[in-house]
Amino acid sequence: MSTSRPPLPPFTAETAAQKVRLAEDAWNGRDPARVSLAYTEDSRWRNRAEFLHGRAEIVAFLTRKWARELDYRLVKELWAHDGNRIAVRFAYEWHDDSGQWYRSYGNENWWFSAEGLMGQRHASINDLPIAAAERRLLWVGGRRPDDHPGLTELGL
Repeated sequence: MSTSRPPLPPFTAETAAQKVRLAEDAWNGRDPARVSLAYTEDSRWRNRAEFLHGRAEIVAFLTRKWARELDYRLVKELWAHDGNRIAVRFAYEWHDDSGQWYRSYGNENWWFSAEGLMGQRHASINDLPIAAAERRLLWVGGRRPDDHPGLTELGL
């Protein structure tokens, strides 16, 4: 049996924005097992050219991702919502083990179960190498502070 994960669909503008922020907060915590609990047991993902099915594959993917994408900082923004679907745009910054910084931009389409668990996640992402001086997501790890600008305010 699934555990309920509020806010639940159908989403309003307010509850969709809450769902997006909760997802951002979880991903910024970089705990693959904790993040996976927001998804259905049989969740299906497309992340770039990789296709995942189920929580175990999600945990393995996120473990690999955050081992490679160091000092990861993510901002998500609600783009649209309807019923049990949410579309977001996002940007995140990270560096590799050589110290090269990147800003990754993308869009995600999400589908939710009645219990508020994400059953589908389709992500398109592009990476842009940047200089450390070009970084804009500058808080100290973990959750983005409430007073840190979002994507629109940052011009991203």
